[in-house]
Amino acid sequence: MTTPVERAFKELEVIRVRPLSPQGPDSVESQRRTLEETAALVAPPADAVFEPVPALPGLLTTVPESADDRVVLQLHGGGYHIGSTAVQRDLTARIARAAKAKVYGIDYPLAPEHPYPAAVLAARKAYEWLLGQGYAPERIVLTGDSAGGGLALATLVGLRDLGLPLPGAAVVMSPWVDLTNSGESVEGRADRDPVISVPGIRQWAASYLAGADPRDPLASPLYADLTGLPPLLIQVGTEEVLFDDSTRLYVKAAREGVDATLEVAEGMPHVWQIFADFLPEAAAAIENLGRHVLTHVPEGAVTEGVVPYGATPQGAVPQGARPAFA
Repeated sequence: MTTPVERAFKELEVIRVRPLSPQGPDSVESQRRTLEETAALVAPPADAVFEPVPALPGLLTTVPESADDRVVLQLHGGGYHIGSTAVQRDLTARIARAAKAKVYGIDYPLAPEHPYPAAVLAARKAYEWLLGQGYAPERIVLTGDSAGGGLALATLVGLRDLGLPLPGAAVVMSPWVDLTNSGESVEGRADRDPVISVPGIRQWAASYLAGADPRDPLASPLYADLTGLPPLLIQVGTEEVLFDDSTRLYVKAAREGVDATLEVAEGMPHVWQIFADFLPEAAAAIENLGRHVLTHVPEGAVTEGVVPYGATPQGAVPQGARPAFA
């Protein structure tokens, strides 16, 4: 009999990040398909409702506990090459319940077909779309896992630099924030990480960047000025190749005045939160995520003017319209 942690490690090996090949089981199309098939084996909570949002494009997740005015914008992981909102339905439903929020996920364009900065631009547009729907920025929380965690931080930096109002809080789970892959843990924990192979992550970084500087702040937000970003929760497991991405991010954020919290989960693999249906440590991490959200976007602070999805408030950006930035 395997333990819950052993089961999590075994399931992660199925979707291990490996170097891409032009065809065969390691092609990007095959790895996308494997992830979709694996995720389909996990049934989301029965009371969760999933609604396509063509204007993003993406998926809106709600549960009975979801408040109308508290919104999470979730950016999925997958090394900028694989993954989707459909893959994360169980995770977004659990985040919705823990945070008592609506969760919007976006299917941002993936590499290699759409290299950097396509994902960053899509995430910015999604955030401005939420503002256009009437959601107050302080009632929005930006979250992301793995590459989605790096994308969340890059989005925050870009929004700040554009002078747009920032969300009330942010959470990143096992974030990939250094595309130079220079942290000591990249080599030091390579034999402990069941999901990321070092040759694989190096190749995926080069494929996503497509010649761009890996130290570009919007590609690797570890090299960005983080001043002024909202309260940030960082979650990482001890068995991760990307462990040092999180620890260095925490130190840098704290030094630059960000209200940052680092949670280190002993014995946990990369993005262990996806195993909340059977792994207590994953369920606990999502509960902590929810507490972070509710601390910084508290209940009882309903903002006037919030409208249901599908309606357009006066003066807002209509659904499908191009946001102000490109």
